[in-house]
Amino acid sequence: MDIRIGDVLEMKKNHPCGSRRFEVLRIGMDFRLRCEGCGHEMMLPRLKAEKNVRRIERRE
Repeated sequence: MDIRIGDVLEMKKNHPCGSRRFEVLRIGMDFRLRCEGCGHEMMLPRLKAEKNVRRIERRE
């Protein structure tokens, strides 16, 4: 998958705040994501994140 810093990922599952959209802050073996609903930042393993992505939006 071609995921870049600054992309917005729409995931299959909701964050507890109800939002499905996450901004990519860091990539590598883990992704650092920020929830667009509440601003919570989290680290997810690459395999788990890529498996749960529904759509990728590029920010130009």
